[in-house]
Amino acid sequence: MILGRVVHNATATSSWPTLSPRVLELFRRGAELALDPPRDWVEQLHSASLSGERMRPVAEDPVLAAEIRGANLANLRHWVAANLARPGERVPVDLRPELLEASRDLVRRGLDEGALDSFRNGQNIAWRRWMDICFGLTADPVELRELLEVSSLSINTFIDDTINALSERMRVERVELTRGSHAERRAAVTLLLEGAPIGRARAEQRLRHPLSGPHTAAVLWGDASDRLEAAAENVARAAAAAHRLTVIAGATALWVWLPVAAAPSQEDLEGALAAHPDARLAVGRPGTGVDGFRRSHFDAAAAQRMLAASPTRRCVRYGDVRLAALLSDSPSQADGFVNDVLGGLATADPTLRETVLAYVHALGNASLTAERCYTHRNTVVRRLARADELLPRPLAENPVDVAAALELLRWRSP
Repeated sequence: MILGRVVHNATATSSWPTLSPRVLELFRRGAELALDPPRDWVEQLHSASLSGERMRPVAEDPVLAAEIRGANLANLRHWVAANLARPGERVPVDLRPELLEASRDLVRRGLDEGALDSFRNGQNIAWRRWMDICFGLTADPVELRELLEVSSLSINTFIDDTINALSERMRVERVELTRGSHAERRAAVTLLLEGAPIGRARAEQRLRHPLSGPHTAAVLWGDASDRLEAAAENVARAAAAAHRLTVIAGATALWVWLPVAAAPSQEDLEGALAAHPDARLAVGRPGTGVDGFRRSHFDAAAAQRMLAASPTRRCVRYGDVRLAALLSDSPSQADGFVNDVLGGLATADPTLRETVLAYVHALGNASLTAERCYTHRNTVVRRLARADELLPRPLAENPVDVAAALELLRWRSP
């Protein structure tokens, strides 16, 4: 295989191959064609980068996943731009802010350099795309062989150099994080969330936060962490919390625990974020003791994943998306469930879907549904009749599944 042979040669020689003028021109033309990749190919690149068991903690965290996507695009654009300027030459590492931010946050979440395997996973998709471009540039076997060999060497070397540079940055970042109170809090929280046998008294001492009482966890993200502190303080006020435990989970994310037994209302949460338009917030169910501390955070993380898929919403409580979150554990099965249950209603006008969901929540009371939807009862009746035309089974025969599918669709669509 070309890829394996070139990597072997690259380690055996220190000189970079010199390309013929014709292949230099082909390389430049290929880079021009790679400037604007198809959207479906970019999604394949991201999916591959976040696949595998080692990448699950990253894929399940919307902030980390978004940073890896940004790093993928930064790497791609840099490699293409370098080959437009100097086709076929060794591409220098460019640790752009997207890459540095991603590597710092990986360390802050307790992940090691193994998470950088995402770049190698994406590399395979990039290589297939580049081969398609190359085969469209020339049919001459000699030219194609030279072009593919140097292309393989270029892509592999660039990814290796980038990973090595980021690994070093992560080692430095890890040393810095081991100093100071933040590292101590982060380590204690990690042990608690993992269910490690750390004593409650010892954890409270390291956290300077009580663990025996009530807890309501929250995840704040979407802005620089220093500005998120002000938003976190507003959320604490909305919950009437006397104090809060805050852990920096990344450059743009905070984990927060409030010693309160009830989550603030949706209205109060929206008010807390009013002065912070870039911040987003997910709140878990209240819990008690160490188990409640852990469970409330996992609830908030699940709500965060739901909120990240709905760009028009800014805050959510887990209790309001619990059913949709449970159904979303398997995206492919969730898609199948929605399509099987809703049929044509899945792609119908959103107002029609909201009316059906309101009708089920009103236990089949059309007058109450009309009141909640701010419309006339006859309008509700017409919409329900239209929904029955679109549903595979009439609403009256399958109200629970229809409501569940609509709730799921509500949080998976803009």
